[in-house]
Amino acid sequence: MSNPGPTRPSTQSAFELNPSSGDSEFQLALERYWAEAQSLRLWIVALLAFAVMSGLVVTLLSTDKFRATARLEISQVAANVTDIDTLEADNLVSEQQYLNTQYELLTSRFMTERVAEAGDLLRNQGFLEAFGIDPEDEGFDERDLEQLLLDNLTVSPIQQSSLVDIRFASSDAFLSAEIANMWADEFVAANYEKRFGANIEAQQFLEQQIEELRIRLADSEKELVEYANANQILVLEASDGTDSSTGTASQSLIASDLSAINAALARALTDRITAAAALRANSVASRESYDLLNARLADAEAELASLQSFFGPEYPTLIEKREEVAAIKQAISSEEKAETGQLRAALDAAVLRERELRGQLDSAKQDFLGQQNESIQYGILKREADTNRELYEALLQRYKELEAAGAGQNNIKLVDQAVPPQDPYAPSLPLNLMIALALGFAVAAALVYLRVALSQTLRDPQDVERRLGLALLGTIPQAETDDFTSEITTRSSDTNEAYATVRTNLSFLTANGAPEVIMLTSSVPSEGKSVSASALATSFAQLGRRTLLIDADLRNTRLVETLEIEPAPQVGLSALLTGNQTDLTQVALRLERFGFDFIPVGRKPPNPVELLAGDRFREVLAAARQHYDQIIIDSAPLLSLADAVELSRIVDGVLYVIEADGLKLRGIENALGRLRSANANMLGAIVTKFDEAGSGYGYGYGYGYGYGKRATSDPQAA
Repeated sequence: MSNPGPTRPSTQSAFELNPSSGDSEFQLALERYWAEAQSLRLWIVALLAFAVMSGLVVTLLSTDKFRATARLEISQVAANVTDIDTLEADNLVSEQQYLNTQYELLTSRFMTERVAEAGDLLRNQGFLEAFGIDPEDEGFDERDLEQLLLDNLTVSPIQQSSLVDIRFASSDAFLSAEIANMWADEFVAANYEKRFGANIEAQQFLEQQIEELRIRLADSEKELVEYANANQILVLEASDGTDSSTGTASQSLIASDLSAINAALARALTDRITAAAALRANSVASRESYDLLNARLADAEAELASLQSFFGPEYPTLIEKREEVAAIKQAISSEEKAETGQLRAALDAAVLRERELRGQLDSAKQDFLGQQNESIQYGILKREADTNRELYEALLQRYKELEAAGAGQNNIKLVDQAVPPQDPYAPSLPLNLMIALALGFAVAAALVYLRVALSQTLRDPQDVERRLGLALLGTIPQAETDDFTSEITTRSSDTNEAYATVRTNLSFLTANGAPEVIMLTSSVPSEGKSVSASALATSFAQLGRRTLLIDADLRNTRLVETLEIEPAPQVGLSALLTGNQTDLTQVALRLERFGFDFIPVGRKPPNPVELLAGDRFREVLAAARQHYDQIIIDSAPLLSLADAVELSRIVDGVLYVIEADGLKLRGIENALGRLRSANANMLGAIVTKFDEAGSGYGYGYGYGYGYGKRATSDPQAA
């Protein structure tokens, strides 16, 4: 047959043979984790069982805990029943921000201190027994108590409402209800103190100031009165009912007397002037009346004289006229005496009263002028007393206003008091089992993740492409039986079918089918390289191709044992390479059980590398190409040896054998690096000894072929 020459396979074509090649990296990762989980399924089941048992034991050994709930209503805006504003204005914040602030305050150290102090919990025997606290333990202090309270407290706001539940848990139902109610009451009280605490503090401050002013006012008024008494300064109540003491010293008794005397003197002066005027006026009026009476008297006397001349003394008319004249004379005399004496007496009295009042006025003036200097100090003392009185009244009024403002309504109210629960809320067996299972699954997931992340071996066949950059040509399962010959020769066996898949994939690598000369190598011994070479040769032979298997592992061959050839041939490849034998057909053995010809190593030479690197091996291959359709070469492992590297330069392609979950990927990468540095034509890789059931990777063998039965025996160790 003609030698087509080395042909580099198309990795893309081989990749397209794999139906799973279109899966995303994410799907591959999930499959890998799932496969790892399947491989660890016994550990995972044991771990979950341990978690369930732990949850059950913890539940049975845990102390029953009772949780009581008190409910509060928290409103941002509170009504005020008075018209008096509080001293501290409310901040305008959003409702949610305000509610969140209150929730945080409920779980603050401030509240724990109030509750601990209100309930005297460090001395509360029921509380100490419920939480197993030794009162004589000096290591347990207030900080530990506060943390204990917070650990057993739960604040649960009710969504879409202003309600919040305060829950406290302990081993005593009544204690739980007591502390929950105490927490709610203390929070309500603390909020009230916060809102109206400024008023309360102001009231206390005003009480002190009022008391001081009261004493100061009393002292100043006492000093004013003592000074007034000592200096005979009398202050009278004004006629309008107001206290004239709010004025100056001009409203003293002396000033009042001076004003009264002055007013009386003015009236006396007016009376004197009036009396003098009346006297003068009466003199004129009396003169006119006197003249009139005299005129009448003259007329009467004239008439009397006329009558006397005509009539006698007894004449009635004469008698009447004589009586009229006497009456007029009597009237003139009475008129003169009465009017003049009365008016003059009135004038004299007015003059006397005026003289007396002037004397009193002069005396009052002297007293008033003497009191002027004393009134200055009196006015100072009086103004001080008035100022103290005004301050006292102003503070007293503000105190009353603050006292009224203290009646403001609290914006936090207790809706429901906590009642002792009938049944414990913990431990809950379903909840503990769920938590235990969740923890078990978490640990199992971490275990799987660490196994995948820290895995240094080839556990997933897809890593051949992802990590090594080789086409995966087949995945060989663990041998089902110890009968190796039956496994590779029986067409229905899993092993035979797996290698048939490899053979089929090799046939797609070039346009002319599988490369004619294929070398199999591995990183280290016992990875299944020799078995794979034998099985692959058998598969090609079953296809009807003239197949030759050459054992080129001149250092530590095991292929004769694998093929069960007895006795071991003494003539083989070493004789052909050294020139002791030149006829290929005389060295090749026909193995009818497998259907291919076999060239053993023969005697082991002392210089394998020189023999393989020489031109003689090329001549052997050229002769073999003339007689065979397919040539399979089983070479030595790569690590620390150069045999396979030398052979890779003269073969059509290299098929790399990798043991599943065997050598670390770093070592495989180093071995492949040596081949690639020699420009070897890498056809792909075969993964051997793959336990699909144990590993959980459901990729099948090769590209889409799956096989179910596996055995623990390992005849592929060669």
